[in-house]
Amino acid sequence: MVSTSAMGMLRMRATVPVLSVSRKELAFFRMRAMGWVVSVGRVGDSVLLLLVFGCLTGVTTVLFGFGGGFVTVPVVYAFTVARSGGGVDAMHVAVATSAAVMVVNSVGATLAQARSGRLRREYLWPLGAWVAVGAAAGALGAVAVGDAVQRVLFAVYLGVTILDSVVRRGFVAGGVAGAGPRPLGRVAASAGGVGIGAVASVLEVGGSVMTVPLLRRRGVAMADAAAMANPLSVPVAVVGTAVYALVGSGAAPGHVGYVDVVAAGLLLAGSLPAIAVVRRVVGRVPDRVHAVAYIGLLVVVLVAIVVV
Repeated sequence: MVSTSAMGMLRMRATVPVLSVSRKELAFFRMRAMGWVVSVGRVGDSVLLLLVFGCLTGVTTVLFGFGGGFVTVPVVYAFTVARSGGGVDAMHVAVATSAAVMVVNSVGATLAQARSGRLRREYLWPLGAWVAVGAAAGALGAVAVGDAVQRVLFAVYLGVTILDSVVRRGFVAGGVAGAGPRPLGRVAASAGGVGIGAVASVLEVGGSVMTVPLLRRRGVAMADAAAMANPLSVPVAVVGTAVYALVGSGAAPGHVGYVDVVAAGLLLAGSLPAIAVVRRVVGRVPDRVHAVAYIGLLVVVLVAIVVV
């Protein structure tokens, strides 16, 4: 004899349709779910990397005048690929976002260094104006130069800079022994400024790899040379950001042109606090150690460009 509860269950089975899923469909759903989990995990790891590399960018901005290009381009490229799966021009996004980050970092570091008294007008003007002129001209050439050519030119320039800094006297020692800082001549300020701005725009870097050696050979202390590289990088960064923001058509959500606002915000969340902290200790680093560390960082960047 069938119980009342059993009869109820039989009625439910008769009235409720049974959802049938094949093993193949179930395997497909599992693969899609795993893909989503892996994608979320990759993006989460990229977010953490952006914060960490943002901190590193803040450190290099204060210590060496590097506003971000060397450090941020590879990590933004990886972040863009993880988010979009290759659906956008990741390299252009990386370079554009790096330029935008460099604007904020350079301005922030400039204000911090100005309060420390490390900025000297005679080295910033008129050199900064000529750098802006060169940056505007170089931005036009950057559009015509391919990525491969830019990598080769940048690697060659870094190699020459490293070799010159090591072999020729003046960079590590800081000018002529017993002599104080020497002013920039008219040719060094005008032609040198235009050259710095143009090369920095074409090679998509802030310009500190050129301004620091120039000031260092004039006998400027390494901490002061790195500090003045920040305001001299602002024109290059502003021009680069404007070009990529205007040229990038069909911007993806969260982008202004090619500039990834999310990635830039995460990098700045790490870099700005680091700038505030590191500026308090930069003057305690011995001058010679500071100069050698700068050359060492250039070597690391060169190796990264050649290997990657």
